[in-house]
Amino acid sequence: MFILNLNSFSLVTLYKSSHCKYPIIFSFPNLDLRNQTQNGSTLFNKPTSQIDTLGTKIYNTGQIYDCPINIQIRGSNRVHKYQSGFFSKSVSYAAKTSESEPSVEGEGGAISKSKDKTLQLALVFALWYFQNIVFNIYNKKALNVFPFPWFLASFQLFAGSIWMLILWSLKLQPRPKISKRFIIALLGPALFHTIGHISTCISLSKVAVSFTHVIKSSEPAFSVVISSILGDSYPLKVWLSILPIVLGCSLAAITEVSFNFQGLWCALISNMSYVFRNIYSKESLNCFKEVNGLNLYACISIISLFYLFPVAVIVEGSQWIQGYHKAIDAVSKSSTFYKWVLLSGIFYHLYNQSSYQALDDISPLTFSVSNTMKRVAVIISTILVFRNPVRPLNAIGSAIAILGTFLYSQAFAKNTHKTKD
Repeated sequence: MFILNLNSFSLVTLYKSSHCKYPIIFSFPNLDLRNQTQNGSTLFNKPTSQIDTLGTKIYNTGQIYDCPINIQIRGSNRVHKYQSGFFSKSVSYAAKTSESEPSVEGEGGAISKSKDKTLQLALVFALWYFQNIVFNIYNKKALNVFPFPWFLASFQLFAGSIWMLILWSLKLQPRPKISKRFIIALLGPALFHTIGHISTCISLSKVAVSFTHVIKSSEPAFSVVISSILGDSYPLKVWLSILPIVLGCSLAAITEVSFNFQGLWCALISNMSYVFRNIYSKESLNCFKEVNGLNLYACISIISLFYLFPVAVIVEGSQWIQGYHKAIDAVSKSSTFYKWVLLSGIFYHLYNQSSYQALDDISPLTFSVSNTMKRVAVIISTILVFRNPVRPLNAIGSAIAILGTFLYSQAFAKNTHKTKD
């Protein structure tokens, strides 16, 4: 056993040796843990995999040294031990008690935090699925009696913008730093977001919700083709994974009871627009990583509203008053129509908010698979609510398309890992 007693500022460097027979112990004597807890922690309240005080990359000690490392902090009343499985090939660590005092958490606390995090993530997923289902149901109900997708799409962006302005004004969400350069960078992604959103709404107004979502599951195929045209390359497995998507969507389209060419083309345009939005966002917003996902989406939505609403007035504004009276006659109660429109706007923003919260805590692969399963939940729920007739071949085609999306997620993730290696 090797014991290193470190003072308030000690620099320790480890180098890889040919063998390690004994455990290594770092001992920090005479640290006032009570003050450390009060002043907050910058190191030991995190897993050891996150310790990176000097920018050195962290590796698994078990794979490098084959020996355990123990960190001991000796306080006034007790000794706290941390067994670490992570350290770098050449690690420098400075114990600076004067600048930031590390607080201590036991194993029980770490397990409790892990469980809390899992429960929190499960709640976010549940809300994401539920909110998306509610949006699709009430959006379709509103479109059935008020077939003006340009108005509803504009209102949904408006509702989300008001929601975020309230959060920012009440300081429930940190405000993003707005600059001229940031706004210019948002113009491109917001334009493609606008096209994608209105195309989806038009498709939903023309065909069954389930059919729109089956066609929208083909977005990975558009992503691979467009990215390849722009210079990216993909292995054969990725290309093969999009074949079931194309086959399934084609089979679902030709057997769809509510088939409509405008509904089909708008769903395809939506896919293409969102792919361009993602590509353009990577290029133009790469310098603004300090803006979190929720704020970024909110800013894009606000700019999209300015894009969309003037065009909406030109395209169908003259028909809104007459359409409103017909919608009230169809539902008998004006409050029912107001509720449908309001809920479609609120839940449109909420499900996007939940999706960004989920993306912050999970890997892109897990998010992609979860998004695929979300489409399955939406398709099944809307079929049950609206009782849309489904032919056997249509169901088979939909299942093949969804399966293809899942296979694409797996193939793309493996390709990404190989590229990084």
